[in-house]
Amino acid sequence: QVQLVESGGGLVQAGGSLRLSCVASIRTFGSYTMGWFRQAPGKEREFVAAIGWTSNTNYADSVKGRSTISRDNAKRTVILQMNSLRPEDTAVYYCGAGFATGTLRTLQKEYKYWGQGTQVTVSS
Repeated sequence: QVQLVESGGGLVQAGGSLRLSCVASIRTFGSYTMGWFRQAPGKEREFVAAIGWTSNTNYADSVKGRSTISRDNAKRTVILQMNSLRPEDTAVYYCGAGFATGTLRTLQKEYKYWGQGTQVTVSS
């Protein structure tokens, strides 16, 4: 079975940083596109960042310049480093895995597996 487990969320003040991790029990992890999405209360889940199997990346405009997504295939882990956090970054952050094609990788339907999420709360 496939399992994705997120960690690293927490409570931080505005301007602070968090490092979110997602460990995936996927045998062919290196072949998957990995993505981060987030969902705030009362809102739809939205794209945050993605990284392909060739390590090409893209980011939502809301986090571009403040966040970095990376992967360690040996550890089957994808990282989202978030800096200069804002209260509007408050959400549950979900890790997804799939075989997305193209360069955008922004759609939920492009990801087959999901973790249970990790809470990020940014206070002002």
